[in-house]
Amino acid sequence: MFKSLVLASAAAALLSGAASAADLPRRAAPPVFVPVPVFTWTGFYFGINAGYAYTESDTVRTTGINNLGSGAPNAANLQANVDNGLRPASLKLSQEGFSGGAQIGYNYQLTPGNGFVVGFEADAQYMDLETTRVNSVPRVVLPSLTNTYRSDLQYLGTVRGRVGYAFDKVMVYGTGGFAYGGVEQSVSFQTGAPVTYAGSRSTMETGYAYGGGIEYALPTDSFLNFFRSSAVTLKAEYLRYDLGSRNLFVGSTGGPGVGYNATFKTEGAIARAGLNYKFGSY
Repeated sequence: MFKSLVLASAAAALLSGAASAADLPRRAAPPVFVPVPVFTWTGFYFGINAGYAYTESDTVRTTGINNLGSGAPNAANLQANVDNGLRPASLKLSQEGFSGGAQIGYNYQLTPGNGFVVGFEADAQYMDLETTRVNSVPRVVLPSLTNTYRSDLQYLGTVRGRVGYAFDKVMVYGTGGFAYGGVEQSVSFQTGAPVTYAGSRSTMETGYAYGGGIEYALPTDSFLNFFRSSAVTLKAEYLRYDLGSRNLFVGSTGGPGVGYNATFKTEGAIARAGLNYKFGSY
């Protein structure tokens, strides 16, 4: 009898303890910490650009030459024509217009977040830099003189290195490297009719380009992200190019040997905005 009472009391105590434990609040699982990804400029990108282009050294200089020697007919008069203003010794050929094209490149950021960024970029753009200037010299008795100069930079391409510093989603950078462009130039000197001296050239020139800019990364879910890239960036950039100085021989249409040299310089600058799509690390 006594054992039965002890067993009954122990069972009642166990049941009472289990019921009390069931009434205690449950412990919630600890929250899982998900770190916010740090933005990095590392990755390949491609994009488009458009802007305003203009020349910076646009004076054409002309001198008279004689390849046949001082005894050639009228040879001594060619430089005298320049000295007396019959053929312009220097003439401004200012050029300005639209520039538009595309670029592709790669960036590598040394430390995500804030830090140095290095990379390269290749671009090519159409250049609306064509101008023609006619210089007329009236004379009282003799026929008037018409001097016509034309210059055109049809396209420009560059392959450049880039070095910048990123402040999270904002990067400032400098850039420089190789440049090339399609150049057309022509000169004609006319005394009455027909044209007396003429020369032209159409070729690809090479040189260098340098500049700098600032670039900003938009949110990934921007409405501009048509290609579902890891980032869409906007940039503003200034780029200066120099394709060198060349002499154009403006020869006599009546025979070789005498004429003029017209020296053209092909250099200028572009102020432009661009849009890039980056693929790679976030």
